[in-house]
Amino acid sequence: MADTKETLIKTENLKVYFKNKGGEGDVRAVDDISFSIFKGETFGVVGESGCGKSTLGRAMIRLLPPTDGHVYFKDTDIKGLNKKQMKDMRKKVQIIFQDPSACLNPRRNIRKILEEPFQIHGIKDKSYVDQRIHELMDLVGLAEYHLNRYPHELSGGQKQRIGIARALALNPEFIVCDEAVSALDVSVQAQVLNLLDELQEKLGLTYMFISHNLSVVHHISDRVGVMYLGKMVEISEANALYEKHYHPYTEALLSAIPQVDKEKQGQRIILTGDVPSPSDPPKGCRFHTRCSRCMEQCKQTEPVLREIEAGHLVACHLYDQQ
Repeated sequence: MADTKETLIKTENLKVYFKNKGGEGDVRAVDDISFSIFKGETFGVVGESGCGKSTLGRAMIRLLPPTDGHVYFKDTDIKGLNKKQMKDMRKKVQIIFQDPSACLNPRRNIRKILEEPFQIHGIKDKSYVDQRIHELMDLVGLAEYHLNRYPHELSGGQKQRIGIARALALNPEFIVCDEAVSALDVSVQAQVLNLLDELQEKLGLTYMFISHNLSVVHHISDRVGVMYLGKMVEISEANALYEKHYHPYTEALLSAIPQVDKEKQGQRIILTGDVPSPSDPPKGCRFHTRCSRCMEQCKQTEPVLREIEAGHLVACHLYDQQ
């Protein structure tokens, strides 16, 4: 992570609600989240499926419109940008999608796929575009002959490398990695993670790395945010979080990580009950319906995310007196 903690992008009270087609109330996918990501770091986001991780990532680069709140990129509120301004912003903020097969046009060869960002942004200098495409292929470790192939002729790892190359085309500063390795074999996951590390070091990139794989997030992240039912419940430096965590939900998540050394494997915490509906979240702390340490206060008052140690924030009434 960068030595100086310069904020690159931050959210303030960000909310993303969806209309509930099958019932009453809005689906509160992201509900009043505020946090910052520092320049040059990898900020990991973990949580169960459906907790709002991907919605948060997409709202931060305005692929989804925020219902309320703000996203600031270099002190510019991207929520207020017009169409032209947002198009310019797209050069600086990009995304790598989960499924490399679904996000590449099967009717275009790799060269045409990589030319598209330049066409969209009106960059018509053919010699520059050709040179840049060859630079991108070299950056992601693919050969020139791959440019004439179609997505179905590539392996999953090669397709994801093309997805990374496309995201890098216009020299972005911030990239949302939305489950970027979860669709790949474990051995290929390691290769792609190492590639992302190398690119960050070489190009000075900042990542938001979304995943449900706690081991992967620990490996790649500088800091980690834990999400539950549309809320951020704990934020900490990665090593500190895995060594000393406070929120009962974080504790349950981390207990599920398998350990090679059986002596290091703690007792598995099995959460009872189902995740409540995001269209009708419980009053008070959203985790209280599944928490073994629930108090009466947890059922009535929503805890505030606050710092209890340097750089370590948690939203839990267990630590209100600290």
